Amino acid sequence: MTRVTPFASPLLLGFDAMEKTLERLAKSNDGYPPYNIERLKADPSLDEPERLRITLAVAGFAEEDLDVTTEENQLLIRGRQNDQGEKEYLHRGIASRQFQRCFMLADGMKVVGAVLKNGLLSVDLIRPEPERMVRKINISVSE
Repeated sequence: MTRVTPFASPLLLGFDAMEKTLERLAKSNDGYPPYNIERLKADPSLDEPERLRITLAVAGFAEEDLDVTTEENQLLIRGRQNDQGEKEYLHRGIASRQFQRCFMLADGMKVVGAVLKNGLLSVDLIRPEPERMVRKINISVSE
């Protein structure tokens, strides 16, 4: 039995890598840490590209516990807390667990910077307007 996927259309050529990426992202979604993605308002008078901000709730993580990197078209945000020696807890409700969040970036997306403030890590991105390109394809006649 063959599996029918949204990318199985004959009009969508070369999207098989995207399909695999979407499947991988769907499997790795555990919900920690929670995050927001917002579109930042641009000043229409300044010809600025569209800006996006990803904000993650990383309370308890210090700057040295966090790592923000880009690999190809992926934004990877990792967090790992180090236990400070042996402590005797009467109750431990705040977990110090590691995490990794992966966001797929469209072509041309660029990370501008990251800021940690009040337990929130904000990563700003820009999406420059793509160049509109029309290319004429010559048709050769074969006999």
